[in-house]
Amino acid sequence: MAAADFRAKAHDALGNRELRANFRRAMDGLMSKRAMLFADRTEWTALRALGAAVRARSLLRLPELLEQLETRLRDNGIQVHWAETVDDGNAIFKDILSRHGARRVVKGKSMVSEEMGLNHALEAEGIEVIEADLGEYIIQLDHETPSHIIMPAIHKNKQQIARLFSQKIKDAEYTEDVDRLTDLARRVLRRKFAAADAGISGVNAAVAETGTLVLVENEGNGRMCTTVPRLHIAVMGLEKVVERLEEVPPILSLLTRSATGQVITTYVNMISGPRKPGEKDGPEEVHLVILDNGRSRIYADPELRNTLRCIRCGACMNHCPVYTRVGGHSYPGVYPGPIGKILTPQILGLETTGDLPHASSLCNACVEVCPVEIPIASLLVRLRSEGAGKTPHGGAPVKGAGSRRKSQEDWVWRAWALVFRMPLLNRLSNFALTRFGWALPSDSPLLREWMTVRSRPRFARRSLHELVRREGIPHE
Repeated sequence: MAAADFRAKAHDALGNRELRANFRRAMDGLMSKRAMLFADRTEWTALRALGAAVRARSLLRLPELLEQLETRLRDNGIQVHWAETVDDGNAIFKDILSRHGARRVVKGKSMVSEEMGLNHALEAEGIEVIEADLGEYIIQLDHETPSHIIMPAIHKNKQQIARLFSQKIKDAEYTEDVDRLTDLARRVLRRKFAAADAGISGVNAAVAETGTLVLVENEGNGRMCTTVPRLHIAVMGLEKVVERLEEVPPILSLLTRSATGQVITTYVNMISGPRKPGEKDGPEEVHLVILDNGRSRIYADPELRNTLRCIRCGACMNHCPVYTRVGGHSYPGVYPGPIGKILTPQILGLETTGDLPHASSLCNACVEVCPVEIPIASLLVRLRSEGAGKTPHGGAPVKGAGSRRKSQEDWVWRAWALVFRMPLLNRLSNFALTRFGWALPSDSPLLREWMTVRSRPRFARRSLHELVRREGIPHE
């Protein structure tokens, strides 16, 4: 999606009352649940600092931890594959599935697979892919992408889901009973689990010390994807590695409480290898695909590297005044909300997603709730500067840096700086605006872009200095 599409989609979303009501209701519930579980500020501060330290330390040692992870995984019998681009990743999946003759796949929730467009890539090869997460299954039926990284179908209410199920699921009757809708989806998915040739999952954390893949979920579908089929393929971004197993509990505590307001998720899965001799369940083969897709470029910049701390909890979205009003489908790329505003431009480039860093009031709400202390607001300002071609000293230019630079805007700011450096020019400009500012046409080059999102400025008839002098108030 191009930048212009983001503006248009955001405008349309603002006029969709049903969508805004759905988001408002969902966000209010998520924010209140999170606030209850982090009511103790002392505990929140300490746990947050620990989580941030774990992620920062993992990133500091990322190259060696990835090598250690690969060694441990191979020792455990898990096959590791490296993908520099999404095309490389999709090719790896196609090759593995082809070698096993797999034509039916059940898939657990994975934002990295969404980033790869994996479903479309496999379906183009004639492979049936069924999303096993209830939210993902709902949006798959409606041919949509996730609107939230934790709750993909958060933009839909039960009436919309009821209509969708009655239209898309064979012999399904219309009902708005949530339990019956859930049971209907469960019956469909159970048949798919039993018939699947392979299961695909994401990874919440990969432990370098033990070669363990950690997955959290609430529905049990992830566990079915990773144990019932003979073949399990996991996929993750290269930043998901942590050094030691003892570092996983604080990350999970922060993740679940920040994401859904739970003390812990219903299921915590730790996978350290395929089925061993004598075991009754589990896949015969386990593969892990580790995706780069621009992450190495992000990692190379000491400031932008903080983006990779993200544990995908979605708390920043739940508290963002922009996201909660326009929804996830307004954003280009896969990741919406504040984390998407800093991650997507670095992956796809500022030339196509340069509007995203500007779609923020810099209110800092996302920074205050981020469980791993990502300085999102500072990174948004950095990306705005990058768009204008101003890379800080020592930093690595972002993809598409300078693509939003406008010579006219440069001259305007130079003139502004000159006016405020020279008292005489300052007084003359104030006099001109107070007397003749009303005559400035709305379609002038100076105001056209400004007024696309603002009201026409109204200039005072007299400057502050003139008013002070008229009242006889001493001033310098």
